[in-house]
Amino acid sequence: MKSILYVLVALCLVAAAAPGQDRRDKAVFVQPKNEFYDSVRTSLNRFYQKPAKPRTSLRLDFSTINAPASVGDFKTQWHNRPVSQAISGMCWCYSTTSFLESELRRLFKNEVKLSELYTVYWEYVEKARGFVESRGTTEFGQGSQGNAVFRSWKKHGIVPAEAYTGLLNGQPFHDHDKMFDEMRAYLFSLKTSSAWAPDEAERTVRAIMDHYIGAPPAKIVVSGRSMTPVEYARNVLKLNLDDYVLLCSFTHKPYDTMVEYAVPDNWWHSAEYFNIPLEEYMRALKRAIREGYTMAIWGDVSEPGLEGHAGLAVVPSFDIPSSFIDEHARQFRFSNGTTSDDHGIHLVGYTEMEGKDWFLIKDSGSGSRNNSHPGYYFYHEDYVKLKMLGFMVHRSAIPDIVARMPK
Repeated sequence: MKSILYVLVALCLVAAAAPGQDRRDKAVFVQPKNEFYDSVRTSLNRFYQKPAKPRTSLRLDFSTINAPASVGDFKTQWHNRPVSQAISGMCWCYSTTSFLESELRRLFKNEVKLSELYTVYWEYVEKARGFVESRGTTEFGQGSQGNAVFRSWKKHGIVPAEAYTGLLNGQPFHDHDKMFDEMRAYLFSLKTSSAWAPDEAERTVRAIMDHYIGAPPAKIVVSGRSMTPVEYARNVLKLNLDDYVLLCSFTHKPYDTMVEYAVPDNWWHSAEYFNIPLEEYMRALKRAIREGYTMAIWGDVSEPGLEGHAGLAVVPSFDIPSSFIDEHARQFRFSNGTTSDDHGIHLVGYTEMEGKDWFLIKDSGSGSRNNSHPGYYFYHEDYVKLKMLGFMVHRSAIPDIVARMPK
């Protein structure tokens, strides 16, 4: 019996080893799956997960507000269409650049779209050098002030938008969070190492930005001519940046004097702001928009009366009645920190309703894109009076105020 089994096994082995009988397997690429493991993980996650509490915040009920219905209800001055700053702190540059584009149109009939990112790049360089030179005592954040655009254009020039977008190939929106975190971590590490070398810090910060938003151009071609960004600003745009003034209204500073705008984003402690009484501040703003000027304006947007889906900014009566809004109410909120410098915007139009002005606000922030007029807010004059801390305008719009300014 055993001998028969041995014979059968031998025959099988011979057959398996016979020519032409080799199995040829194929390799394929598959996505690994383990459905049972996945169901276990899903069940456990569901078990461990705590019930999510709905997130709420106090907001005005906008359904009772009588407001303009559309952008078409406003008398507007020329401005480029709204563009998004996406995930970044570039509002200071977007609003001021938009304002200067409107000024180029008003003064020279020149319609041009300029690069916000070019200015942002060089402002980060300036902030990094300031941080190092001050041994880490100056602010290093994503924000800045509108007059930083002037300083940057004078030193570094400017380029058309298509010459420098700050977007990598195929990138749909700006996202500066990782870039900023990396720059900030590097600069704050210098506090430990005490390696306070401005040139080295600038090289490192620029290398980080070059990776995330690309290096800005040293030369551009405009109408067939090669030029530097400084030459483009000086010889093509020809804006006199010294013709612009900044107004504010605070009671803790003397009126009719140049004062420092004491907010963190004014990291270089600029004292180029002319302080005037609030009623005069509002008269100047209203007169300027009616006479064909636009303004870069900045202030607080973290309020129950401002909401993106409504697209409105008003002062609720449960905050303060309209008749009580004055320089003291405004100062009170700035002094106790409930009014802060959150956001820069571009005031481009106005309309009148029920004896009050509404202002058309061009806004680069994401909140403005959730309503029926994407890229815009409608600000009631009470909101501007109480919460908007300053504005920038051409000196020819306010000759009476300019006459009182220090030479």
